[in-house]
Amino acid sequence: MEFDFLKPKKLRIFTVEDDSDFAFLIHTTLNREDDIVVIGHASCEAEAFQKLPGLKPDLVLMDLNLSSSPSDGIVTGRRIRLKTDARLVILSGYEDTSIVVNACKQTFASGYLFKSQFEILPDALKRMSAGPTPQLALIRSLILSDLSAAEQTVLELMLGADITLHSSAKTIANQKSSILKKLGLRSQEELLHLFRYY
Repeated sequence: MEFDFLKPKKLRIFTVEDDSDFAFLIHTTLNREDDIVVIGHASCEAEAFQKLPGLKPDLVLMDLNLSSSPSDGIVTGRRIRLKTDARLVILSGYEDTSIVVNACKQTFASGYLFKSQFEILPDALKRMSAGPTPQLALIRSLILSDLSAAEQTVLELMLGADITLHSSAKTIANQKSSILKKLGLRSQEELLHLFRYY
């Protein structure tokens, strides 16, 4: 039996989109690409979490508007990031700056695309999955903007950086607690999981 070790691995994508016609368009477009395969779809949060554990996608592409408010999509996106190893890219009709910034920060997304940018979707997903992008760096900066300079240094320590701090153990412990609180996380394990791609 011969193995083609040079054959590139296909990017495995799961979609979360409540508009069935638009979901069909996404799937048709992405499945035309030689190096992308859509492995599953959900129209709501409950369906997504029924299917995601067994599929293990590389990337979840999701809409924010799964109900009447983008806040539901943000909650779903954050849960997906916490409960899976997939990167998250938001594909939404919402182009308001405040919604874009809040959604990226709260979900720890790898990227945000407008539905009006649909023609660049395949290429954008490939770039976002291949490694760090300027958009990813900007999202990381947005997340860190809620932390003080001292907390950002402690965060780097929590993420494994080789840093010597001159603060007391109690001060560092308090800063760690403050970081988790500001980011809405319950533990350092969640923090490490979410920052894996930043």
